[in-house]
Amino acid sequence: MTDSGLNAPEFLRSLYDEAVRHALPSVGLAKALPPPPRGRTLVLGAGKAGGAMAEALEAIWPADAPLSGLVVTRYGHVPPRPAGAAPRRVEVVEAAHPVPDAAGERAARRLMDLAAGLTADDLVLCLISGGGSALLPLPAPGLTLADVQAVNRALLASGASIDEMNCVRKHLSGIQGGRLAARCAPARVVTLLISDVPGDDPAVIASGPTVPDPTTCDDALRILERYAIELPAVAREGLRSGAFETPKPGDARFEGHRVTMMATPLQSLEAAAALARRQGVAAHVLSDEIEGESREVGKVHAALARAVARRGSPFARPCVILSGGETTVTLTRADGRGGRATEFALGCALALQGEPGVWVLSADTDGIDGVQSHAGALVRPDTLARAAAQGIRPAEWLARHDSYGVFEALDDLVVTGPTFTNVNDFRALLVL
Repeated sequence: MTDSGLNAPEFLRSLYDEAVRHALPSVGLAKALPPPPRGRTLVLGAGKAGGAMAEALEAIWPADAPLSGLVVTRYGHVPPRPAGAAPRRVEVVEAAHPVPDAAGERAARRLMDLAAGLTADDLVLCLISGGGSALLPLPAPGLTLADVQAVNRALLASGASIDEMNCVRKHLSGIQGGRLAARCAPARVVTLLISDVPGDDPAVIASGPTVPDPTTCDDALRILERYAIELPAVAREGLRSGAFETPKPGDARFEGHRVTMMATPLQSLEAAAALARRQGVAAHVLSDEIEGESREVGKVHAALARAVARRGSPFARPCVILSGGETTVTLTRADGRGGRATEFALGCALALQGEPGVWVLSADTDGIDGVQSHAGALVRPDTLARAAAQGIRPAEWLARHDSYGVFEALDDLVVTGPTFTNVNDFRALLVL
C-alpha cells in the first residue's frame, strides 16, 4: 500500500488484466461473422490466440450449419474445455514459437491441402493472430525447415523490427504473404484478425497468410543485408530471381475477400485507461506503436516518469502512463533469460534510480515473455535497493540479457500463464 492509499501492484495488475480481457476473441466475434454460405464453411487459422478464436467461433456458429477446419496455436495455448463439452468441430493443433518446429510445418502443409479444391459457394473463415509467422513454417520450394529455423533465429537476435522480420519470412514461405488465401480461390475468404503489430497492418500480422503482400523480394534482400544475415544459396537465388515473389494487391484471387480487425493494441490500452479513470487515476496513452531496443525504450519511459514525479510535467500526478507496441532485444550473448518485457523493466528501473512514487508493470499480453513462463515484471521504487541487498548488480545482469534472473530473485515476476490472446506489449507507469 502506498501513502496515497492505492495498492500499486494490484492496481497495475488490474489494468493489465483489463487490457487482456478486452482482447479476448469472444469479445465482438458475433458481429464479425458472416452468415453460413450455400456451400461448405472451412476454418483455417494460426496464432497464439488461435485456440481461443476457434473455441469462440464454435460457440457462436449455428449448430445445424456445417463447420470444419484446422487451427494451429503455440504449445500450451489451447484453452481448457469444460467437462461434457461437445466434440470440437474445428481441430486445434500445437506447434513451437518463436522458433518453428516440424509440428508447425506439418500443420502448414495440412492447411494448404484443406484449402485446395474449394468452390465459389464455399466460405473460408481465417482466424489469424500474432505468432502465426513461426507457427506456419512452410518453406518455399527448395528450402528446408532447418533453413527457415536458422533464418528465424538470426532475425530474432538481430534487433530487426517486426515489419522487417515478417517481410523476410513471407518471401521464404510457401503459405504466408497471401499464399494461403490465393490457394482458397475461388472461395470467399473472411479474415478475422487480432493484431499484435504496430500499425495493425493485416499484411504484417502473422506474416499475412490471407492478404496480398505489398513488399518485394528486393525488400527482403535489403533487410537481410542490413542485418548481415546469411542465407542458403537457394534462398538467395530465389529472392534475387523473383521466384519467391508473393501475390500482390490487385490480384484477382483476393476479390470479394473481407478483413475484420477484432482486437488491437490501442483498443486494449484504451480499455486499461478507462479502468484507471474509473478508479480516480488520470491515464495517458502514449502510443500503441512504440518500437526500438527494449532497454532504451525503458530509459525513455523512465525519463518521462521522472519529469512527472519531479515537476508535474507533462502530466500532473497522480497518473498512469500507458504504452504498447513491439520492442526488440538485440542479443549480444545467448546465456541470458528474459524477453522484451523484462528487459524493458530492468532498463527502466536502472534509469529511474529508485525514484520515489514510481511503479512500473511491463508484460506481454499473451502471458509469455520470451521463452520463459512469465508474462513480465513489476518495478517498485525499492527495486534497485533490494537487488543490492542480495548482491545483485542489475546493470551487469542486463548486459548479459538476464533480466528474468533479477526479477525472479526479487519475486517480482508477473506470472499469468497463457492468456489465449495477443496484442503485444503492455506497459504501465504509475506516478504517485
